Amino acid sequence: MRGDEQMMGIPKLVLHNTLFINGALFIGLMSINAMSKQMGLDSMYLSLTLLGLALALLIKAADFFIEGAKGLAVRAGLPEVVIGLTIVSIGTSLPEILTTATAAVDIPTNPDLADLAIGGIFGSVLVQITLILGVVVTVRGVKVRPSWLKRDGLIMLGSILLLSFLLWTGGELNRFEGLLLVSLYVIYIGWLLSHRDDILEEELGGVQPSVNRSNWNTASYTVMVILGLLLALFAAHHLVTIAGEIAIEMKIPHAVVGTTVSGLGTSLPELTIALMAAKRSEGVAIGTLIGSNITDPLLSIGLAAMVHPLKLTAAGEPVTTMLIIPATIIGTALALAMMRSHYEFRRWEGLVLISIYAIFLALLAAEYNGIFVLPS
Repeated sequence: MRGDEQMMGIPKLVLHNTLFINGALFIGLMSINAMSKQMGLDSMYLSLTLLGLALALLIKAADFFIEGAKGLAVRAGLPEVVIGLTIVSIGTSLPEILTTATAAVDIPTNPDLADLAIGGIFGSVLVQITLILGVVVTVRGVKVRPSWLKRDGLIMLGSILLLSFLLWTGGELNRFEGLLLVSLYVIYIGWLLSHRDDILEEELGGVQPSVNRSNWNTASYTVMVILGLLLALFAAHHLVTIAGEIAIEMKIPHAVVGTTVSGLGTSLPELTIALMAAKRSEGVAIGTLIGSNITDPLLSIGLAAMVHPLKLTAAGEPVTTMLIIPATIIGTALALAMMRSHYEFRRWEGLVLISIYAIFLALLAAEYNGIFVLPS
C-alpha cells in the first residue's frame, strides 16, 4: 500500500492534464459563443464548431467526474465489480442524464426538445448495442459471462421494452412514469449493493481481487466530482441549445438529431472504455455497455420526465415510435441472442451489428428525404 506521503492533493490537481483540457474547452466554448453573439455571426460551420466543443467538454467533464467518483467509492470499500456496475455505469451515462434533464428544463419554451431528449436516449442505446458493440467485437472476439445474460442482459431488454411501452401507449412520459422508472433503477442498484459479495465471488471465480489504489487524496476526488459535474452541466446545456438551433436551421426533426448527433456524441465515453477493455482482451467491455443501457432507459429519461413531462410532438412521434424505437428493440434483442450463442461474440457477428446501425441510418435518411413516408 502506498504511503500517505505519495498522496497527491489539490495543488497537484490544478496542474493535472485533465483539468487543463477541461479548462481550455470551457474557455474556448465561452469565448467563441460570446464572440459570435457580439459580432452577430451566424453560420452552420460556427454552430458545428460550438457543437463539437460542447460535446468534447461534456465527455471530458464526465471522465473527470468518473475518476473522482470511482476514487471515493474505492475509499468507501466497495468491490471493483460493484463500482463498475454502479459508479462507472452512472458516470458513463452522465452525458445522457444531463442532456435529457437539460432539455426537459427548456421544454416549456421549446416543446420540440422532448423529441431531442427521447430520441437521444434511444439513439444512445441503439448506437451502443449495435455500432459500438460491433466495433469492439470486430476488433477482438469477446467471451460472454452467463451472469450478464441472466441478470443484466434481461434487465436491459426489460427496461427498453418498458420505456417503449409507456411511449407507445401514451406518446409521453409523465412525472409518475418518470418516478416509476427511477424507482426501478434504484431497486436494481440496491440489489447490486446488497449482493455485492456474491457478485464479486461469481465474477472472480474465487480469485482474490487486486486492490487498485490511486495517489489522489480524498479532497482531490471530491473536487473532481463537484467540478466535473458543474462543467458537464454547463456543456449539456450548450449541447442541447446548439443541437436545437441546428435542427431548426436545417429543418431536421429534433428526434432525428437526438438519435444521431446527440445519441452518438453522448455515447463516446462508453466507446472509449469499451475499446480500451477490448484491447486488453477483457470481457468487461460488454458489461460496461449493458450497465449503461440499463441506466439510460430508467434513470436518465426517468429523471428528465420528473423535471418536466416528455411528450412527443406531432412531427417527432411517427419517426420515434415506428422507426427509432423498433430499431432499438430489434438491435438489443439480436445482440442478446448473439451473446446467448455459445456465450461468445465472434467477429462476423460484430459486422452484423454494425450493418444494422448502417441500415437504420439509411432508413432514417430515406424517411427524412421523403423516399418513404411513415404513417402519422
